[in-house]
Amino acid sequence: MKKNVLIILILIFTPIITLMIRDKILSISGAPPYLVDDGTTKVDLGKFGFLENWKRPDGPPRVGLQVGHWKNDEIPEELHKLEGNTGSSGDGKSEWEVNYEIAMLTKDILEKNGIIVDILPTTVPKAYWADVFVAIHADGSEDPFKSGYKIAAPWRDYTGKAGRLVDYIEGTYGASTLLPIDPEITSNMRGYYAFSFWRFDHAVHPMTVSSILETGFLTSEADRQVIVNDPLTPAEGLAIGIIEYLMSENLLNK
Repeated sequence: MKKNVLIILILIFTPIITLMIRDKILSISGAPPYLVDDGTTKVDLGKFGFLENWKRPDGPPRVGLQVGHWKNDEIPEELHKLEGNTGSSGDGKSEWEVNYEIAMLTKDILEKNGIIVDILPTTVPKAYWADVFVAIHADGSEDPFKSGYKIAAPWRDYTGKAGRLVDYIEGTYGASTLLPIDPEITSNMRGYYAFSFWRFDHAVHPMTVSSILETGFLTSEADRQVIVNDPLTPAEGLAIGIIEYLMSENLLNK
């Protein structure tokens, strides 16, 4: 009898405990825990066949910098799963504040090089197009010694160029910040909602070369010395990577 009661209690409480652990992990994660694409889901791209003859609009290079978790309370119904997700925090700083500061400093550098820059909140404009889109986030961990940055491209890259963008930014960001590379690229990064143009109206245009950057761990004292106390350094690393990519595409003079 006691054994049966124990089994019943385990069956009842195991899902509850699992959810509590999951929610605890997600509460300190940088990228929103909204996995839309795991890279294996079949997606009908037939309706995007017109993109085969797509041509880049005339004009100077354009870059979209998304401030992760900024204006999260203004999301549309289609992104309702993001409600209440404020990202990571550390030493009295909310993630969006750190992301915003780095984004604005990056914007200043890019604009001085003749690049048009859009600062974007959690909600991306419908079918947003730019030569480059970078979602800026800061990571979090229960391990205070967890440190490093990481950058990822979408599972599905219609442009075929996102991998190159990632390579440029990874190199210059690391050289600028001297932070280690965190090798743990998550599914939430590769399947980031803003990349899912086939599912959401508020997502990047299929021909936007996109990436997501976790600038460092807000829960790490060492990383905060860079991303909080010296935001110009990560901004320079990000900006230089973007500029080098745009030059490789002949969109900026070398």
